[in-house]
Parts: sequence; structure tokens; C-alpha cells
Amino acid sequence: MSQFRDFNLKLLVIEELMYGPEPLLPVYDLPARLAERGIGDPASYALENSLHSTVLPESRAHFEALEIPAELLARVEELCFDAGADVFTHCAPAWDGEDDLFDVRQLDDLALLPNLREVTFVEDGVLTVPDAAEIFAARGITTD
Repeated sequence: MSQFRDFNLKLLVIEELMYGPEPLLPVYDLPARLAERGIGDPASYALENSLHSTVLPESRAHFEALEIPAELLARVEELCFDAGADVFTHCAPAWDGEDDLFDVRQLDDLALLPNLREVTFVEDGVLTVPDAAEIFAARGITTD
């Protein structure tokens, strides 16, 4: 199994494979998991427990332990560096996007994605790697 060095880049890959139009991984549903513990609103839970600016421990444990087979990593052809990714809501349900909690800080893990061909950025993106455009270009990855 492939090991990611940047947890946040792994989350973006998970976004594509788990929450994308054709999920290839079983969906992690934080609201359902919290409901099993009698917690109705994940955002309120996070705020009431001062967890609004951190990844919930149960979510971090799940996503860190999640093994993504190389066959699925090979199916990732595009990634979107967007602070509005669904996976982030399942990690930090009260996160407001105003800090660097989900910033991708390195791109060494691109080697795990042999068929990545395109990355998309949005204005409120989560990529903070200097010279990212050059790194993508060197790998033949187009940017939009």
C-alpha cells in the first residue's frame, strides 16, 4: 500500500476517490458516525468542544489508516485544490476555511498518482507549495 507524506494531499485524493461522481472507496460519513454516539450536529459538536480549527480525532484516525491500493491511485486523473472539498467537512465540520488547516505543503506524493494529468485551483485553494506550477509542468500535469 502507498504511504502519503502530506496528509492534506491524501485528503484531496480521497475527495476524488470517495466523494467524487463515481465513488471508488466506501464513503466515510462523519454525521452518521456521530449520530451513532447521540451527537446530532457535527458542527455544533466541534464548536462546543473547541474542535473547530482541527481535524476531529476520529476522522484523522480513519483517514490516516485508510489504505488506498495502487490500482485506485492509478485511476486519479485530476485533482481540485479547493477549500470547499467535501472530505474537509467530514474532518472538521465547523472549519471556516480561513486558516491553513488543510493546506498542501509538499507535492512529493504526486509520484503515487501516475496518471494525474490535470489539477484545478480555485480562489480559496489549499496549495501552498512554492514553485508548484513548475513541479506540475515537469510531470506533464496541466493546471487550470
